[in-house]
Amino acid sequence: MTTALITGANRGLGLETAKQLAARGWHVILACRELSRAREAAATIEGATARRLDLGDPASIAALAREAIEIDVLINNAAIAMRGFDAEVARQTIAVNLLGTLAVTDALAPRVRDGGAIVMVSSGMGELSVLGNPARERVARAATIDEVRALADELVAAVANGTHERGGWPSSAYSVSKALLNASTRVLAQTFAARKIRVNAVCPGWVRTDLGGRSAPRDIPTGARSIVAAVLEPRATGGFFRDGAPIAW
Repeated sequence: MTTALITGANRGLGLETAKQLAARGWHVILACRELSRAREAAATIEGATARRLDLGDPASIAALAREAIEIDVLINNAAIAMRGFDAEVARQTIAVNLLGTLAVTDALAPRVRDGGAIVMVSSGMGELSVLGNPARERVARAATIDEVRALADELVAAVANGTHERGGWPSSAYSVSKALLNASTRVLAQTFAARKIRVNAVCPGWVRTDLGGRSAPRDIPTGARSIVAAVLEPRATGGFFRDGAPIAW
């Protein structure tokens, strides 16, 4: 049986993605910060299991990695969007959306079977077009995870000293976190190429979730179908997709 582990899966897009994969006969593992909520969500899907995973807690990530879980697909769905914009908002957003996701990927990659897939749930708000230069050019040419991390550190420092706009960074920590996640996707696709693990990013669109708000034009099932399409993408790696079709970085 094909197995997928989905982060942030107790509600919204994560839970709906789990339901759609389960309907295809997959075994789904729902991971979220509170185990009780993960269990409640898993109880709504036949055969689903639950795990605790807090992207902001290295001990939580390490504990999950120590479990003898073999998976075919890792879906990095968990993310935060905070109100306001200052250095602390930037730091926390980057810590979860980028650094936490990279830590989970690094820890669980050995558990992904060769020929499997890693899917980063990103956003159109992370397209390169949201960045000004020189940030846009630097993010586009980032070739290592260390370079991506350095750009993240630079953002937080620039916000703290009020120079981020001169560097081409928008006043949206969420947008930058997703742009850097996309850059990481391109890097990791090369990293895992030898194991034939496909690494792609997906934009589910603007969806009526707690994060997207009630005015978003897409419902949750539609957004989840976009994620599932990326999961099932049989060939491409290092790409950015929406509704099963490639989109520009």
